[in-house]
Amino acid sequence: MGKPTGFMEFDRKLPTDRKPEERIKDWSEFHTHFDENELKEQGARCMNCGIPFCHTGKPVEGGCPLGNYIPEWNDLVYRGKYDEAYRRLIKTSNFPEFTGRVCPALCEGSCTLGMNEPAVTVKNIEVHIIDKMFEEGKVIPRIPKKSTQKRVAVVGSGPSGLACADILNQKGHTVTVFERADRAGGLLMYGIPNMKLDKKIVQRRIDILQKEGINFEFNTEVGKNYSVSKLINDFDAVVLCCGATKPRDLKVEGRDCVKGVYFAVDFLKANTKSLLDSDFQDRQYISPEGKDVIIIGGGDTGTDCVGTAIRHSCKSVTQIEIMPEAPDDRLKNNPWPQWPKIKKTDYGQEESIEVFGKDPREYLNTVTKVVADDGGNIKEVHTVQVEWINDGGKMIPKNVEGTEKVRPCQLLLLAMGFTGPEDTLIKQLSLETDERSNVKAEYGEFETNVKGIFTAGDMRRGQSLVVWAIHEGREAANACDRYLSR
Repeated sequence: MGKPTGFMEFDRKLPTDRKPEERIKDWSEFHTHFDENELKEQGARCMNCGIPFCHTGKPVEGGCPLGNYIPEWNDLVYRGKYDEAYRRLIKTSNFPEFTGRVCPALCEGSCTLGMNEPAVTVKNIEVHIIDKMFEEGKVIPRIPKKSTQKRVAVVGSGPSGLACADILNQKGHTVTVFERADRAGGLLMYGIPNMKLDKKIVQRRIDILQKEGINFEFNTEVGKNYSVSKLINDFDAVVLCCGATKPRDLKVEGRDCVKGVYFAVDFLKANTKSLLDSDFQDRQYISPEGKDVIIIGGGDTGTDCVGTAIRHSCKSVTQIEIMPEAPDDRLKNNPWPQWPKIKKTDYGQEESIEVFGKDPREYLNTVTKVVADDGGNIKEVHTVQVEWINDGGKMIPKNVEGTEKVRPCQLLLLAMGFTGPEDTLIKQLSLETDERSNVKAEYGEFETNVKGIFTAGDMRRGQSLVVWAIHEGREAANACDRYLSR
């Protein structure tokens, strides 16, 4: 360990984000870095525990699904050995510049120090290592030394697809990634706003993957403008990493009769594409300017919608959340090393407090009706408070009489998660699915019921985190490689 008494000498600190009043004026990343002396102190806090739960990667116990060698590179950062820290980091992590920015840091939730002190700043140290290496020109293409002459198709270029393609390419296979959008990255490119993950960061990694020999086919949707039969005939194996992109809809009175209701994923994608294509000059985005914006959903995507709406000068913004407000501290039924289910005020909420003087989240509320004006455009949303009751062992929400409310709204965004993968390709390939409509494939094997066709990420496990998608992409690549090596 770096310093035996480091965790007693130094408090947990994070770099100060750019101030809300400053950052809402642009689309640049709002996180900053420590200088190296401050980062060294944070690395010194790592205790190099006898059992480091930070990289266990278990669904219940928490920890990093990638199995990152966290205590090792924390120690190396403390010692100023960044090159070695980088080499340890990339042994398990394909894209630390992504996870270091958008991962909720499962590792920190299960940090042993977190039993009675604030956890080690693992995520911040991780992103500093990789950004420093990029700045110094030490992240260079790794050209595979051999070729197996085997051809593999990876469908989807989100985090699982990119990780899968990276591993397969390094093993010597010829990899082609099919992406239906005009840019690679999946949700990394179009599902996460630029201020949280700058698209130059994503494109920088895509450029490296291309230089390493991976072929990307953009604007190509397998099953529509690229036939399934051609896919099967032209490749020795296929890995499907298409995500869980079927958004959960709002089923209330008026939903199908009004204009101005959008899925959050469509709102965010159009915004980022317009930003990248023309700096918004093409006006090809869903504008919140001057509108009362209501967002249904209190997760990360809802927060991203809040931040995006504020940057477009919305009139007001409200997040409707059906769940109760989380506690400030862990409850007894949520002990370490489980992920702490506590209240978090994210960047979007901070910006709403700055601009409108209040947190946009309203808990224990649900929408019951949407109403249009004479032109068919949404003008108001009806809501009611709910209480959660035990119905035969199952908790269900019940409307509270007398709490009905009519809210002005000219833009309603649905950020209620996803129900599973789109089924066009699944049906064409005759793939078996589970009870949640995900493609059926055993963890560890990742092969579907069709020989030579594998799947990974949200398409297999359901909507999850970027870090889990990368983990699955890596593991599916290894399974595919075993298949090709028979």
